[in-house]
Amino acid sequence: VQLQASGGGSVQAGGSLSLSCAASGRTFSMGWFRQAPGKEREFVAALKWSGGSPYYADSVKGRFFISSDNAKNTVYLQMNSLKLEDTAVYYCAADDRQRIGVSSLESLYNYWGRGTLVTVSS
Repeated sequence: VQLQASGGGSVQAGGSLSLSCAASGRTFSMGWFRQAPGKEREFVAALKWSGGSPYYADSVKGRFFISSDNAKNTVYLQMNSLKLEDTAVYYCAADDRQRIGVSSLESLYNYWGRGTLVTVSS
């Protein structure tokens, strides 16, 4: 499975940006992770293609929203009320193993796309 993320860019604090991740095949779940300069990669959000409640990191809950278009094999991340600390390279990832829910653990995702840079400025 190949993943292609797009939609990164520069935005002022308080603004919005939307990311997309197109998958070449169907997996069980999709996730977004991010890596800020000088920091480790961290979980942002995840969902199952089959539906159910998405899962969010506390730092983005209520501001970021993950969704999917199953017909297009594409997952989106709508980012609102962006903060300076949201600046990072954002990665989409896929897990092709069926699980009870979705995971925030980076190690459980076996496909990764190239990152897309999001820069939030004041």
